[in-house]
Amino acid sequence: MITVNADGKIMVRRCLVTLRPFRIFVLGIGFFTLCFLMTSLGGQFSAKRLGDSPFTIRTEVMGALESRGALRKMSDMLEMLMKRMDILARLENSTDFHKGDEARFPLDRFQPAAGLMERIQAIAQNVSDIAIKVDQILRNSLMNGKVMDGRRDQCEVPRDPKYPDCAGKVEWMRARWTSDPCYAFFGVDGTECSFLIYLSEVEWFCPPLPWRNQTAALPSPGPLPRGQAAFRSDLTRLLELVGTGKESLIFMKKRIRHLAQQWLRAARRLEQKLKGRQRDQKHILIHIGFLTEESGDVFSPRVLKGGPLGEMVQWADILTALFLLGHSLRVTVSLKELQSNLGVPPGRGNCPLMIPLPFDLIYTDYHGLQQMKQHMGLSFKKYSCRVRVIDTFGTEPAYNHEEYATLRGYRTNWGYWNLQPTQFMTMFPHTPDNSFMGFVSEELNRTERQFIKSNKVSNMAVVYGKEASIWKGKEKFLAILNKYMEIHGTVYYETQRPPEVPAFVKNHGLLPQHEFQQLLRKAKLFIGFGFPYEGPAPLEAIANGCVFLQARFNPPHSSLNHEFFRGKPTSREVSSQHPYAEDFIGKPHVWTVDYNNSEEFEAAIKAIMRSQVDPYLPYEYTCEGMLERIHAYIQHQDFCGTPSPPAAKSPAMQSPRSPLALAPNATHLVWSPEAGWGGGGSTWPPTRSLQVWVSEGRHTCTETCQRRGLVCEPTFFRFLNKKEVFLQLSITCDSTEYEMNHLYPAVAENVHECYLQKEPLLFSCAGYNTKYRRLCPCRDYRKGQVALCRDCL
Repeated sequence: MITVNADGKIMVRRCLVTLRPFRIFVLGIGFFTLCFLMTSLGGQFSAKRLGDSPFTIRTEVMGALESRGALRKMSDMLEMLMKRMDILARLENSTDFHKGDEARFPLDRFQPAAGLMERIQAIAQNVSDIAIKVDQILRNSLMNGKVMDGRRDQCEVPRDPKYPDCAGKVEWMRARWTSDPCYAFFGVDGTECSFLIYLSEVEWFCPPLPWRNQTAALPSPGPLPRGQAAFRSDLTRLLELVGTGKESLIFMKKRIRHLAQQWLRAARRLEQKLKGRQRDQKHILIHIGFLTEESGDVFSPRVLKGGPLGEMVQWADILTALFLLGHSLRVTVSLKELQSNLGVPPGRGNCPLMIPLPFDLIYTDYHGLQQMKQHMGLSFKKYSCRVRVIDTFGTEPAYNHEEYATLRGYRTNWGYWNLQPTQFMTMFPHTPDNSFMGFVSEELNRTERQFIKSNKVSNMAVVYGKEASIWKGKEKFLAILNKYMEIHGTVYYETQRPPEVPAFVKNHGLLPQHEFQQLLRKAKLFIGFGFPYEGPAPLEAIANGCVFLQARFNPPHSSLNHEFFRGKPTSREVSSQHPYAEDFIGKPHVWTVDYNNSEEFEAAIKAIMRSQVDPYLPYEYTCEGMLERIHAYIQHQDFCGTPSPPAAKSPAMQSPRSPLALAPNATHLVWSPEAGWGGGGSTWPPTRSLQVWVSEGRHTCTETCQRRGLVCEPTFFRFLNKKEVFLQLSITCDSTEYEMNHLYPAVAENVHECYLQKEPLLFSCAGYNTKYRRLCPCRDYRKGQVALCRDCL
C-alpha cells in the first residue's frame, strides 16, 4: 500500500476546496466578458426573451447580419466553455473525500486532482482567446456596417405627386426617429433607406422602393373563411370570458347568471322570428376602458359602497347579447390585454399595428377609445370605422367634428373624434344622431305580475338615491311625502347613519340587487330627487309595478347651465331626471311635476296613491328587444364601406334629380316609388320609411319628427341635401349656399336664403336657431322599438 504524508493530504484538500470558488470565478469572467461585448456592440444584437408574447419580441435592426454572425460565434465559444466547466464539475464530484478516510487516502486518486489545475489554466486561457476573437469579429462587423451604411445613404427621397407628404415625413423621421422605440422595431436605423422602407412598407406616405420588390414583406393573407353565427344556448363560456379579479366583473357575472333564463328564452324567440336567416359570425373585441387601471377604475371600489352601477349593467347586457347571437368574443379590461389583442408593437404608440386588425368590430367606451388612439398609431384612423363607442349621454355631430368643434366653440374633453355619429351607442334613445344600444330590465311572468298586484303596499315609497349627498336639501319634499307614505331608503353607510337621511326614513342600507327588487315589488311609489340622471333604476321600478315620480326642470338642464353636463359632447336640454320615462312612457306609470310647487307635488302623491298601475316594461328594454336591435346593427351598419358622395361644393355643380315626391296632403315629402325602394340597393334603414318635414324656428329635427309620431333619421339627410328639395316644398330661395353648419340644410325665410350641408359628418338631428327652419328627415318605427323602422328587421 502506498501511503501519503500529512503535507500531501493538506495540499490535496486545499486544491479540492478551492475548485468550487475558482469555478465561480471563471464563470464570472465569462459573464462579465459577455456583458462587456454586448454593451460594446451598441445594442446591435437582439434576442427573444423567454415568455414574451408574439407582440413583445424585439427583432434586430435590418442589415445587421454581421452582428448576428458575431453573436453566433461568441455563443459557440461560450458553449465550449460551459462544456469544459461541466467536465470539471463531474471530476470534482467523482472525487470521494470523506473525513473518516483521510488516513487511508490513495495516491492514485490524487493523480486526476492534480490534473485539474492544468485544465483550469486551459479554460482561463480560452476565456482570453474568446475576448481576442470576439474583438476581431466586432472590428470586422463595424467596418462592414460602415460599408452597408454608405450604400444605404445613397437612397434619395422620391418626388412623386401621388405621395405629396413623403418628403415631409422623411424630414420628420430624420429628426424624431429615436423618439419612439417602435421605429427601430420596424427596422429604422437612422439611414435614409430605412426611413423610406418604413414610410413605404409600414406606413403609406412614400412610394415603394424599386429595389425592394423582392425583399418587401409579403402581402397580408386574405381573411379566413367566415363561419355562420348560430344562437347559443349556454352562457358558461361567457362567464369564463368575463374574467375575475374586480368587484365590477363579479357584479356583471352575477347579473348575467340572474337573467340567464330570460336571455335564453329571448334568444330562442328571435331565432324563430329570423326563420333560419344566414348570419356571418363576427370576431368582436370588447374593451371596457373605464375598468382599466390606467383610466383609474373608479367604479370597481364603489360597487359595494353605493356607486353607480348603470354602466356595468349595460356592459353585462351587451356581452350577453353579443354572445347569444353567436359571435366570437374577446373581452379585455386592461391596457396590456388590449395591446396584445390588437398587435401593438413595442414602443410609445406612434407606429401602426404589426398585423392586420383581427376583429370585425370593437365595442369600447371613451376611455378605451383614447387608449386605442394612443397605441395604434396610423392604424387607429384606418380601423376606426370598426369601432362602436358605448356613450351614456350621447355625442352630437357638432362636437364630433374636430375642425368644426374647434372653430365654433363645441370642443370638449370628450368629443372631436370624427367618427360617424351613429358609431356612438347610447343607454337611452335620446339622441337620434347616435345609435340606441340600451340595456334590459327583468321581465315578470304572469304569476309574478299577479303576486305583485295583490301585495302592493299603497302607502310605501322608495327613494331613488344610494348616496347620502342626493338627500341633502330635500327635507321639504320628504316632510310632505311623510304625511302620506312610509318612506324607505337604500343609502350606503359603514358605521353611522348618514345625517342627510331624516330619522323617519327607514334606511335599509345598500341592498343586493335581488333584495332591492323585492323592495320595489312591495312599494307603490319610486321617487327621484333630480339625480342621478337617466339611470336604469326607474325602468326597473316601473317593471315591478311602481309609479315613478320625478322633478320637472325649469329651465331644462344642459351644458350651458348645469355643472354635471358641462364638458359633455351634447347640447341636449334635459327637461327631467329621466326624459325617456317622461316622453316614451308617461302617465300613469310616470309623473313629472314641479317640485318647487308644493301643491302640485302633494296633489301628485295623492293621485298616485289612488291609482291602479300594472307592471310595465317597454319592449326595447326586454332581452328580446335588445337582441333584436343589436342583431340589426351588426347585420346592417357598415361604416367601412365606400362613403356616400360628398355634398356638392357649389350650386353650379349638377346633382341628380331628387328621389322625393310631395305627399298627397302636400304637407311634406315622401320617397317616390319611381325612385325605387332601396335608395341604391344599400341604404339602411330602407328609404320607404322616409318623410321630410320642415321644422319651426325653435324646434330641433328631433322634436319636429317626434311631434308627428316619427323619429329623426340622420342617414336620410343626404337625400334632402339638394336644391330641388326646397323647390318641391315650395320654399323660395333667392340664393343657395354650401357651408359647414350642423343646422343645414335649412332656410332663412325672412331673407329667402337657402343653405345646404358641405360636410356630411355634420348632418344632425340636434340643434336649432330661431333664424332657420330646418329640413328634417323622419321615419316610422316599430312599436316598442324606436331604434328600428317597421321594415328594418
